[in-house]
Amino acid sequence: MNKTIEFEDTSVRIYGFDNGTEVSEFHVIINVKNPFLTYTEQLTSVMETFSSVRKTELNGAETVFKRYFLSDAANQSDELMNWELETPNCALSVIQQGPLNGTKIALWAYLLTGVQTRALSSGLFEVSHGNYRHLWLTGACCKAKDSERQTRIILNDYIMQLANEGCNLANNCIRTWLFVNDVDLNYAGVVKARNEVFITQNLTDQTHFIASTGIGGRQADPHVLSQIDAYAIDGIKKEQISYLYAPTHLNRTSDYGVSFERGTYVDYGDRRHVFISGTASINNKGEIVHRGDVRAQCHRMWENVETLLAEAGCTFDDAAQMIVYLRDPADYQIVKQLYEERFPNKPWVIVNAKVCRPGWLIEMETMAIKKQETSHPAF
Repeated sequence: MNKTIEFEDTSVRIYGFDNGTEVSEFHVIINVKNPFLTYTEQLTSVMETFSSVRKTELNGAETVFKRYFLSDAANQSDELMNWELETPNCALSVIQQGPLNGTKIALWAYLLTGVQTRALSSGLFEVSHGNYRHLWLTGACCKAKDSERQTRIILNDYIMQLANEGCNLANNCIRTWLFVNDVDLNYAGVVKARNEVFITQNLTDQTHFIASTGIGGRQADPHVLSQIDAYAIDGIKKEQISYLYAPTHLNRTSDYGVSFERGTYVDYGDRRHVFISGTASINNKGEIVHRGDVRAQCHRMWENVETLLAEAGCTFDDAAQMIVYLRDPADYQIVKQLYEERFPNKPWVIVNAKVCRPGWLIEMETMAIKKQETSHPAF
């Protein structure tokens, strides 16, 4: 299902996956349409829209993850959290990456039917069904001296959190997001810390890394230089996890000193989940393609993502959501037109976030879901 619903002040795009089992999946992206509303009015509209859609369109699904994109986290986070305190039972991510349609807030939410949810004493959020526990980490941060130390502390803390749940980084973590305050200045420290911590966990170019997006984004507190969200699965087996490379179009990230997978997919007995990392206009030599031309970069980025999806047996038809990051807000109208033409009903949002190399004008990530029949336990 791909569906668009228009409300007075908001626009909602919904993707639904239902293969007749207990667990249906939904990705919802809500954009505000009226930039002349105050932040309080926009926030209220988003909250009321989500509540209405969940009741009428989503079969009573449980919200397991939310990410709010804010234009000014320092002035907006407290009011948002006051709303969220009323419904704390989901993993909650809040990041300053302003929606580029001129509004102050947008929401991406992930919902499931037939699951049980709870907050764990380890600090992770658990979503369980059948043989699996899906473990979410959101908003992990600290205030160490620099981005390298902050990232190192956060990752080592996460390793301990996973250990408390009988898991580890190499075998169970499927996806990470690294948000970097002033990415041009602080990304190098994040990369250094991740590389060094990963080596201690036997995550190398000879084993595997983890699908990831490393992108500009900040919290309300300006001293937080690095924030991490992550997703892991307890109960998963090694043979259920595969990594995507698309060597005709992309090089290994380790070729230029970073440590993440271009994409990862997980096979269950009834479906395949595909996680495409932040992907830009790059070739298989690690070079930026179409410098200075956001339209051409967008098309090459799509081609790269399509190739990764194809390696997982999927197409853009299977994409459940898309997050699009633009370095320069002036490119918004061009990119918006391109996405509206190609993906008129897919859930997507375009936000202001600097990509980790200045020459990259645009980056996107996506998740895809496809029906499967394998001998593994169902989702």
